[in-house]
Amino acid sequence: MKICLYFQVHQPFRLIDYSFFNIGRNHFYENAGLNQSILNKVADNCYIKANEILLELISKHKEDFKVNFSISGVAIEQFERYRPDVLKSFQKLANTGNVEFLAETYYHSLSFLYSLDEFKFQVEKHRDKIKKLFNQTPEVFRNTELIYNDELALAAKNLGFKGILAEGVDWILKGRSPQSLYKIPEGKNFKCLLRNYELSDDISFRFSDKNWIEYPLTVKKFVDKVLKISDGDILNLFMDYETFGEHQKKEAGIFEFLEKMPEALIKQGLSFGNAKEIIELYPANDTYSSKEFTSWADSERDLSAWLSNSMQYEALHKIYAIRDEILAIKNAELTEVWSKLQTSDHFYYMCTKYWMDGDVHQYFSPFNSPYDAYIFYMNILSDLELTLK
Repeated sequence: MKICLYFQVHQPFRLIDYSFFNIGRNHFYENAGLNQSILNKVADNCYIKANEILLELISKHKEDFKVNFSISGVAIEQFERYRPDVLKSFQKLANTGNVEFLAETYYHSLSFLYSLDEFKFQVEKHRDKIKKLFNQTPEVFRNTELIYNDELALAAKNLGFKGILAEGVDWILKGRSPQSLYKIPEGKNFKCLLRNYELSDDISFRFSDKNWIEYPLTVKKFVDKVLKISDGDILNLFMDYETFGEHQKKEAGIFEFLEKMPEALIKQGLSFGNAKEIIELYPANDTYSSKEFTSWADSERDLSAWLSNSMQYEALHKIYAIRDEILAIKNAELTEVWSKLQTSDHFYYMCTKYWMDGDVHQYFSPFNSPYDAYIFYMNILSDLELTLK
């Protein structure tokens, strides 16, 4: 069995508390101080240390250990601006030949839902950035927050990709295994890698949860779980990279787990592979088809993290409604401002779900409430529209 270990790296450009009285007076929307402080914290807690561990694992295990990343364009820009040492550490990983970088939307956006042209532009912009920085042309696609449906998969295929990552959603699989490659309804040679959410979430969400019945998650327990899998060719472990040292603190032993888990699995005869390698290695004998959009966010695995209330719908509609006007002006600075306002996090902060997933939304948001997130965002849009006029 091959293990596909994939990490998302993303940091948004967070916005200031932009009041009604700022409209027409202040055209600077980014909270630069907060962005820099958060990036420094996450870089010191996660990126630098975790990248060092991965380099050591690659050096030790050679072809048996490989890893996959997608890094949003807005995260890369913050590395360039605030922490070039982090960018260099990712480039060191790229130079090993054991690390594959996947493509995504440059601005970590929901553009496919609103503008196919904007989606294509952002994917190509991201692909060019990865080629420039890491000397790789991505051949596997990973959409924002693993948002997926048949139409999106076909669009990725038409952009020249060989495969796509998706959540292994139970109501789509209907008892089938996420440990197999799947094809899409239109495109026999285009394959889906499906996330094993149970084992992925054991690490990313439950690792330090003392109320979890299986706490603590030791390397032995995890390996035993993997070895109990009796079906399929692959195991897809997909998670936020910030799991290591940021969401799960080093005091919980998460770095020791990262250091020892791969070797324990390799000793059992398993190996880690790159996404493109796995796609080329195994056949896809069955179809994974979803007309509805799915994602890896929240317990619903749908779009409700970004589209579950009228505030989110209005904000998303308005930002994409001015696309033609923005592009017609041909002002690079305004276009860049508009593009960053598409980042999905802005709408995630507006979510008003207060049941199982409410605490997660609150954890990530820089605002006191979803209503503040909405009001400040709409004030910014009002100022941007005034600037356009």
